Amino acid sequence: ELSFLNAGVRIIIIDERDDKKHDFCYEGGIRSFVEHLNKSRSPLHPEPILITGERSFDDHGRKGQVNVEIALQYNDSYNEAVYSFANNISTVEGGTHLIGFRTALTRTLNRHIQGTASNGKDGGKGKGPDSVSGDDLREGLTAVISVKLPQPEFEGQTKAKLGTSEVRGIVEDLRDELGRHRSDQGVDLGDVHERTPVTAVEVLTSGHRRAAHPRQHHPGHHGEHGSSHRRGSKRDAGIIYRR
Repeated sequence: ELSFLNAGVRIIIIDERDDKKHDFCYEGGIRSFVEHLNKSRSPLHPEPILITGERSFDDHGRKGQVNVEIALQYNDSYNEAVYSFANNISTVEGGTHLIGFRTALTRTLNRHIQGTASNGKDGGKGKGPDSVSGDDLREGLTAVISVKLPQPEFEGQTKAKLGTSEVRGIVEDLRDELGRHRSDQGVDLGDVHERTPVTAVEVLTSGHRRAAHPRQHHPGHHGEHGSSHRRGSKRDAGIIYRR
């Protein structure tokens, strides 16, 4: 998990009792993480969409810089698998970064859907729903959200939920970037959500990003992460655990 969250860092684990060695390194970072999570599913577009941003905040004397990375890819299931992290800590109960992501995604997709309908591109009907629910828009989505910030505030001693309020607005602001970029992947969104006028996959491949989805409501507990597939590395962490 740490190797996915820190692109290019190599983590080597050696068990000297039987000389077993595990070498973890993912040059693709959280994009590789999403590919790994979707390996047993059928993705609806070839590569996960990666969104990154860096913002500073200054609120009542509290200053800091927040780095945001989001990778997402839709698959042919109806389940949501969204995993959120703050400073490499798995926030299994979500928090402000997850709320900001979901808000940005829902607003961006609905804005696109309404614009498509008003332009008469929805099959000639010329109108569409006022809005599509976030639950529908996030079906079939696998996403990883990673934020890094100084002195994060967590709710509870287990650090399961990020509480830093400024992070929500920073992540939400990425919706402008989401709508600004155009994808060259040529994904046919019609395969994603037939019950919506414009599928989420189509919208996000029209923009350079994809959405999150709630069916499996909580981020965290990846279950099948930690593959030792190696992607090469720019830098070695020099971390060796011996037992």
